[in-house]
Amino acid sequence: MSEPTQYSTPPIELPLNPEREPAPAEGCAGCAELAAVRGRARVVGDWTTVSDCNVYMRRHPEGH
Repeated sequence: MSEPTQYSTPPIELPLNPEREPAPAEGCAGCAELAAVRGRARVVGDWTTVSDCNVYMRRHPEGH
């Protein structure tokens, strides 16, 4: 059996998002609006909205 660590170990740093963000489809008003909302959210640090916009943009291309 191994002994528990008796000293502090440095934290493990994980990337925030290993995937690239989706790009808006050219000529699509819906994609353009989601990209604009995502940009504004990023400026103010609203990472939940940034993530939501990425999800919507990944799902939105159905039908493009």
